[in-house]
Amino acid sequence: MALTNSKRRLFMLTRHFIALLSLLLVTEVAVAELQVFTCEPELESLAQTLGGDLVETYSATHAKQDVHHIQARPSLINRVRRADLVLCTGASLEIGWLPVLLQKGANPKVQKEPGLFYAADYAEKLNAGQKADRSQGDIHPEGNPHILLDPRNVLLVADQLTKRFQLLDPSNATTYQRNLDVFTQRWRSAISRWTADAASLKGKSVVAHHKSWLYLLNWLGMNLVATLEPLPGIPPSTRHLSGLLKQMNQAPAYAIIRSPSADKKGSQWLAKKTQICAIELPFTVGGNKAATDLFHLFDSTIELLINADDCKSR
Repeated sequence: MALTNSKRRLFMLTRHFIALLSLLLVTEVAVAELQVFTCEPELESLAQTLGGDLVETYSATHAKQDVHHIQARPSLINRVRRADLVLCTGASLEIGWLPVLLQKGANPKVQKEPGLFYAADYAEKLNAGQKADRSQGDIHPEGNPHILLDPRNVLLVADQLTKRFQLLDPSNATTYQRNLDVFTQRWRSAISRWTADAASLKGKSVVAHHKSWLYLLNWLGMNLVATLEPLPGIPPSTRHLSGLLKQMNQAPAYAIIRSPSADKKGSQWLAKKTQICAIELPFTVGGNKAATDLFHLFDSTIELLINADDCKSR
């Protein structure tokens, strides 16, 4: 009897093993078709939305970092070496480190189009044509690079990025187009909602740490009246802050805004002296706990701006 039971157990185990092996052989395993190296979290989020399971993404930076100043670490070089597409903002935003990554990564697929994609090439840029003069701070001759802070530009980039995915992975062109169509419908609906929710902000003035907020303010009809930086990329000086204090005492702004990567001290000092609320906006995906993707990035940004006066009641 014991032998019979042993044989029975062996038979059952063998049958289960054969069934499992057959399942593994016939199951189609989903494998990403494109390896996408992105320079910023907002671009990674867009690539994930449009590519879905067909793309594997990696972001070189996170929200707490100043994207102007990134080290070309060996880990980033290795990522570039394996990439099918390098997706960055462009307009000289990553000029201090991306060329080094491309050179040392030595990946022929991403040295130029179609493997190299600059989002800023597909939107009209503000402040274009400025002379490249380092004495004037971090100037971008091609124009202000932070185009994705205007949600209307996100649609322009999404359309072009989908075409690039289709060019690099033509066998899945239909899927990429379907993803774009779904995203476009949702995004247009969201823009309408954000525009309506933010109507009360139109005409209000703000002080910003850096001019990176121009696209957001332009879209919302808000006015940038001063920056905490005396020149782009130059930390606030005592003299400059004193001048801002005088300006705000004469014509108070609605709010003082900064990004997660900006030093808090200047905005907090001015807020304390003027009783104008200083708020930290997420700026990119991951900039706060709420900004988990592009949709929530703008949800959080609009909500924080609308409620900027809340600090006065605390």
